[in-house]
Amino acid sequence: MDQTTVIEPFLGQVRAAGAALDALHIVALGVFTLLVQAGFATLDTGLVRSKNVAHTTAMVLLASCAGLVGFWSVGFGLQNGFHGFFFDPSKVGVAVVVVFLSRTGLAVVSTTIPAGAAAERSRLTSTVFLSFILAALIFPTYSQWVWGGGWLSRLHLGHGVVDCSGSGVVHMTGGMVALVSARMLGPRLGKYTLRGDVRPIPAHNMPMVVLGTLLLSAGWVGLATTSCTRHAGSMVAALAVNALLASAAGALWAFAHTRLRFGKPDLSMICNGLLAGLVAISAAGGFVGGGSAIVIGAGASLLTLEGALFIERRLRIDDPVGAGAVHGISGAWGLLAVGIFANGRAGDGWNGFAGPVRGLLAGSGGQLLASVIGIAANVLWVVPSSAVVLWIIGRLVSGRVVADDEVAGLDVPELGMTGYVSEAVHAGATRGGDLGHGKMSASRTSVTG
Repeated sequence: MDQTTVIEPFLGQVRAAGAALDALHIVALGVFTLLVQAGFATLDTGLVRSKNVAHTTAMVLLASCAGLVGFWSVGFGLQNGFHGFFFDPSKVGVAVVVVFLSRTGLAVVSTTIPAGAAAERSRLTSTVFLSFILAALIFPTYSQWVWGGGWLSRLHLGHGVVDCSGSGVVHMTGGMVALVSARMLGPRLGKYTLRGDVRPIPAHNMPMVVLGTLLLSAGWVGLATTSCTRHAGSMVAALAVNALLASAAGALWAFAHTRLRFGKPDLSMICNGLLAGLVAISAAGGFVGGGSAIVIGAGASLLTLEGALFIERRLRIDDPVGAGAVHGISGAWGLLAVGIFANGRAGDGWNGFAGPVRGLLAGSGGQLLASVIGIAANVLWVVPSSAVVLWIIGRLVSGRVVADDEVAGLDVPELGMTGYVSEAVHAGATRGGDLGHGKMSASRTSVTG
């Protein structure tokens, strides 16, 4: 019996195990993508008023679906230089399918971010159009520049623009679109007084906000690390640990910061601080140590909290969920963090450049300059392109609802239903003209049956 005959069963088991791992990888990417969307839906819905909960949930759901279709039909090919449209998994190998699913999950995150900023006054049709075009054109163009071998990845400054899991590509892109959308829609009615003072509009359900934050965090950590398995295992492990550290530091900083600034801690800002830490560490997570991750998370929280107040009070942009600050500002800080804190222990060969990724503290100013160029390119591409798209959408379908519907709540005008149904709604007169007191059991039977 030759060696080939002896070893063939073992090789078959290895191939079967590899195929099983590929299948598990694919399933995990899909699950984490859906988990992130569940987090967005729960978080954004908790932050709005009860009269708009069904509408806000529908915005997030439709934004994710339109973004998925937009990226599948156009964006993936544009991002990776493929010819033609409509990605067909039956014509490519498993490795390409894994790349498609990982990039799709990241694209859908980017398209869902602006939905929260436009909540409580945007039409659902406008959300669908914007999400489709964002995933089909705006996101994949910048993504190709950074991840697809484009000009930002080839800068001869450090290793070019380095963004491990999407601080800039995913979050800053979505955050910039969110700010443009909120600006062009205008503030919610009653947000600002005639004198220009800010009138707080509190969240209607804080447990939903916290649950949404945790769902979104769990989904993002899974999606970010699963999408990075093409890199060294040590880098993926560092990203996972540093993501937890940065998010914890962001939440704790927000707790202390709001307590000192306002006299009492603000729970919604604590949640935003946690998410800001996750956003910021996504670019640098595989290139820094734990101490740097904590500094990055705390810094992101500080910038997000003060940035949100500046956006609301100085720029007079009404962003109900703080998407512009959490994703836009923290995303930019995440790119800068690579150029500052990368410790030179990982990233050899990244973007085709020899040697590990080194930031300013490790003796390389070029990496920081590359990050600055990446931030500038994002703003100069995303802001005007999204403004043009929103202007066209506004002319075609009218981006904002009418004032009467906004005041009454958008659940019924846009969806024909309410998000919360009180039993009192069903306590009206029966067909027989009475209130049903004498026929309670019959009434209940007819309703439930």
